[in-house]
Amino acid sequence: MRHPELLVPASSLEVLKTAVIFGADAVYIGGEAFGLRAKAKNFSMEDMKEGIAFAHEHQVKVYVTANILAHNADLEGVRAYFQELKEIGPDALIIADPGVFEIAKEVCPEIPRHISTQANNTNYGTYLFWHHQGAERVVTARELSLDEIREIREHIPDDLEIETFIHGAMCISYSGRCLLSNYFTGRDANQGACTHPCRWKYSIMEETRPGEYMPVYENERGTYIFNSKDLCMIEHIPELMEAGIDSFKIEGRMKTALYVATVARTYRKAIDDYQESPELYEEHMDWYKEQIANCTYRKFTTGFFFGKPNEEAQIYDNNTYLKNYTYLGIVDEIKDGLIRLEQKNKFSVGEEIEIMKPDGSDVKTKVLAIYDSEMQSQESAPHARQLLWVKLDREASRYDLLRKKEE
Repeated sequence: MRHPELLVPASSLEVLKTAVIFGADAVYIGGEAFGLRAKAKNFSMEDMKEGIAFAHEHQVKVYVTANILAHNADLEGVRAYFQELKEIGPDALIIADPGVFEIAKEVCPEIPRHISTQANNTNYGTYLFWHHQGAERVVTARELSLDEIREIREHIPDDLEIETFIHGAMCISYSGRCLLSNYFTGRDANQGACTHPCRWKYSIMEETRPGEYMPVYENERGTYIFNSKDLCMIEHIPELMEAGIDSFKIEGRMKTALYVATVARTYRKAIDDYQESPELYEEHMDWYKEQIANCTYRKFTTGFFFGKPNEEAQIYDNNTYLKNYTYLGIVDEIKDGLIRLEQKNKFSVGEEIEIMKPDGSDVKTKVLAIYDSEMQSQESAPHARQLLWVKLDREASRYDLLRKKEE
């Protein structure tokens, strides 16, 4: 049985550091171009350098996405981008387009190349094709079952790695290749600018009755006809490992540090527990499920892993996330009994909040005092991204996260 890598997304340098500290074996990030998350904060070259250095100090790998479906006008820019990445030295490039793959092979052949899920990797013949081209890893299409993944493993070389999404948002379109966004808004999902029309509320209009909108109902529960539940495989680590998957991938390159810390910490413990003892994994199952429900999500499904999803994998009555905690900030410095953080959401003196630690513990604490950067006392922290010094009644460490339970 293979030892799976836990691969975690990061939208920014802050989130990358959180992923590393909270248990990732590898992190995937996007630069400022040629990735499929144009609305994410993404990484400047300087941030990328710092992030890779930080990860490598902690024996964690960093992969860079360059997985757009390129047009002619993109290719020269891709070449220049890969020249820059050659100097920075990420641990792999994640690519979907064959033309982009060839440029990477020419410009920076020393950087391993991984094939994105966007390339529709649904059979072992496709895996063998990419292996012959020099790819070291292929990401499975979201539409594959565990039986199909197991069959792929049986037909490919041992040194060709399989990466599979095991948690996060599910795209309604085949392998994430969507035309809806471009059709409705002119923003191409395959170029990184998806407007997520699968989460919109729809009605229908009959051609001879313009302006007369009729709601779309399925089982009288609503009109969100493309809105999938989120994938969650925390209860199925044994099946994932037995299928021969090399990398367990978390979706969420636009998520907060709190989301990333919660998911990374939970899957890290689940994987480690199972490898130590299947009985230990079963013993801690309630903890995993409780923890994973603490981050924002749209209810959960097992996707295609155990066969084609039915109507239960869909949410018909709304497009909103469930949210149990509010993210307050990350401890980035400790001095004279105070912690410093960049405030993300409002909290006040006297409130009870939680310190979330990488080791799996959550410590309840009371906010005793809040000071601004000039050490002026204030009763609350209402301004986003304000640098604050905070006194708590319990001890916190650098890189701990602060969160507040929703009422």
